[in-house]
Amino acid sequence: MLQTALLLMILLQVKHLFADFFLQTPRMLSGRGVYLHLGRAEHAVLHAILSFLALMLFGASTACAATLCLLEWIIHYHIDWAKGRHSEIKKYSPADAGYWRAFGVDQLMHQITYVAMIWAWAKYVA
Repeated sequence: MLQTALLLMILLQVKHLFADFFLQTPRMLSGRGVYLHLGRAEHAVLHAILSFLALMLFGASTACAATLCLLEWIIHYHIDWAKGRHSEIKKYSPADAGYWRAFGVDQLMHQITYVAMIWAWAKYVA
């Protein structure tokens, strides 16, 4: 069970790498501090779809995977908005230490989300 959970974590990490760093479009990267933003919604949906596929691959039911990924979509959207809004208010750029602290907190929150998803998967699926 532990080995399977760790494999799921690795798959979610790889998914995160691609969704956050390789598959973002200019629209997803723009307007980071605006609350209602189509690009951020698309970015969070991309994460949710890829997580859905990972969870299904690891034996989650469609209902379980869909529920977890809906929650991930909502949480991911708000984590990214909070970081974008904070950085916009502070006028941070990549040259500022505060930008990287905000980036680190953002990434930590996403990783905690994956731990929670794996906990729920283990409790209700495995």
